[in-house]
Amino acid sequence: MSSDSHQPLMNARLQLSQLIKQLKDHGQQDNLLPTLETVLNQLESMVQNDHLTGALNRRTLLSMLEGELARSFRTGHTFSLVVISVDGLERILEQHGQAVARQVLQMVAKEALDMLRTLDSFGRVAANEFAIVMPTTWLDQSLKAIARLKARIATLDWEAVAPGLRITFSCGITTNAIKDTADLMLQRTTGALLTARTKGADQIQQIEPPLPDYNPADDD
Repeated sequence: MSSDSHQPLMNARLQLSQLIKQLKDHGQQDNLLPTLETVLNQLESMVQNDHLTGALNRRTLLSMLEGELARSFRTGHTFSLVVISVDGLERILEQHGQAVARQVLQMVAKEALDMLRTLDSFGRVAANEFAIVMPTTWLDQSLKAIARLKARIATLDWEAVAPGLRITFSCGITTNAIKDTADLMLQRTTGALLTARTKGADQIQQIEPPLPDYNPADDD
């Protein structure tokens, strides 16, 4: 599914080029500073965020996950990782077209961003997959948060988007283990998501983290 990811970047580059030309032609102009700051903020957002949904992009989300793993290693706090995907998005794309499929992703992302805690990190990690890093959150707590998000998504007026449209999502959930890396956690949670999807729509699959290796010498 294509996204207009290049258009915002092209616009920002055009603005920046025009500002640079004005500075070269006329020297320093204080009235250009607010516009320059706006363009720089736009560029920073493009580096960190997914252009279609406004969620963090995959690279930024993985960076947040790595940071949370490091913090958990220092503090011993458990946290949760959730990966979600919209059920039947391929069918929606075929039946209703790209514009509707894009709007579905945007609406799901908006509701998640509005509902999740400020300390949670929400990002788009694949075409139809979002991930949520939930600091200091056990599995049962993350399950409650996902249940609230499911209920919120169900209340949206999807009929206004396309006749007969109904949106649910499935997800995989896990918590961190001692020797986890960001890639290992994401692989484990994505595997749980795939298991959930084999069971049908609107499913949740949780997976416990691997137990640490036992070394009898540690008891000495």
